[in-house]
Amino acid sequence: MECVRRAIAVELERPLPELYAVEEPYRRIVEEVAAYVAERGTLEKEKYKELYRKFRKLYPHLPSQLIQQAMNQGVEIGKSFLELKRDGRVHKPRPEVGRVSMRFAKDSWSYKKAISSVAPVRLALSLPGGRRKVWIKPHRRFWLYWWKVLLKEAELASTLVLKRRRGRWYAVFIFDVASKREPPAEAVAFDVNENSVAVARVTLLSTVDAVAQWNRQYINPAVYSIRTDFGRLAKRYETVRNAKLEELKRKYPYAGRDEEERRQNVADTREFRKFVRRLRERRRKEGRIRQIASEVTRSPAVIITEELGKNPQEEMIGVEEKAKKGVKKKVEKRELRHRIRQTPFKRLVRAVEDKAAEAGSVVVYVSPYRNSKVCPIHFAFLRDNGSWHTLYCPHGHAVDRDAAAVLNMLWKTTPTGWVKGVWWDLKK
Repeated sequence: MECVRRAIAVELERPLPELYAVEEPYRRIVEEVAAYVAERGTLEKEKYKELYRKFRKLYPHLPSQLIQQAMNQGVEIGKSFLELKRDGRVHKPRPEVGRVSMRFAKDSWSYKKAISSVAPVRLALSLPGGRRKVWIKPHRRFWLYWWKVLLKEAELASTLVLKRRRGRWYAVFIFDVASKREPPAEAVAFDVNENSVAVARVTLLSTVDAVAQWNRQYINPAVYSIRTDFGRLAKRYETVRNAKLEELKRKYPYAGRDEEERRQNVADTREFRKFVRRLRERRRKEGRIRQIASEVTRSPAVIITEELGKNPQEEMIGVEEKAKKGVKKKVEKRELRHRIRQTPFKRLVRAVEDKAAEAGSVVVYVSPYRNSKVCPIHFAFLRDNGSWHTLYCPHGHAVDRDAAAVLNMLWKTTPTGWVKGVWWDLKK
């Protein structure tokens, strides 16, 4: 049975003083092990035992299971750092661990009592000095997944995660939720753009031959657009940040010699970082991503989207033409490049994947080859008469670029569509 993992954070009512005493040693262990793995690429079995004995002597008050969990977490961080470094996404010599989430294994918290309880509101944790009881504040989303546990539709994982954010402690429960087993009712294609997401829906029941012969209007896909305003949001926040930088440059006039160095040094100040945190830019993006994912996966469906590369933003900014001279086209405007880089293409697709797995939907990836350049009706090249968004078919009608993209994605999922959508110049 396929399962989807969900993590639900619940606030602790009265944090124990022992949690603060354990947090810093746990972080130091994670940091040291992560640095070792990032330097050597692996953690040998003999070295693992040697480090374990070292940490036991260094932190005798720390429970043994917490030391083991911290070392395992450090290995994961080190391997993730090496993977990012290979992709060129990290340029630091070693990973920096700012804050950690402490993991409690099966025997280090009241796991058996929790899974046998109808309403778990109290936990027991293995901390320095023995078992300590702590109360939690369950909320509606927690009770939703706990009800699924009681109905045998989900299972509670044996690992509990504790973390501290902004002075508050949270217990993170991990649930393995069984995916729904329902036949798909729709075929949904979506395309992510800078300020909108284009969606096309076709009801699979309407494609039955008897229904199509009775009334052909039922097989027409519903095409609509959902506004996200990712580009406008990035533009607004960039203006706000630049205004704050100009204000701080006057406040710290000797932060650097030239203009670029001064701007970089001012951006590292505590005042600027605190100001940026209050803007909540990432949280607003995440809210819009969840909204789009819920809309696309509202019913079991076959979900179709373009196959994105490793870095779709950079591919959009600089596209290499395989033409006669091999000229490399680039987006010249710095503001437009910034907006494209701030558009979360892959994050939105991953959110749809995650949501679709729980709803029982299937995500299918098609080639992005000429999706928005071909008429979805006549399969002819579209002309650009000065308008970037509205294109014109040689057969005499206008075509919206986003609508053409999602309709051509639907075509590519059928055998006839592959012939017409990819090799439309193929002779019969």
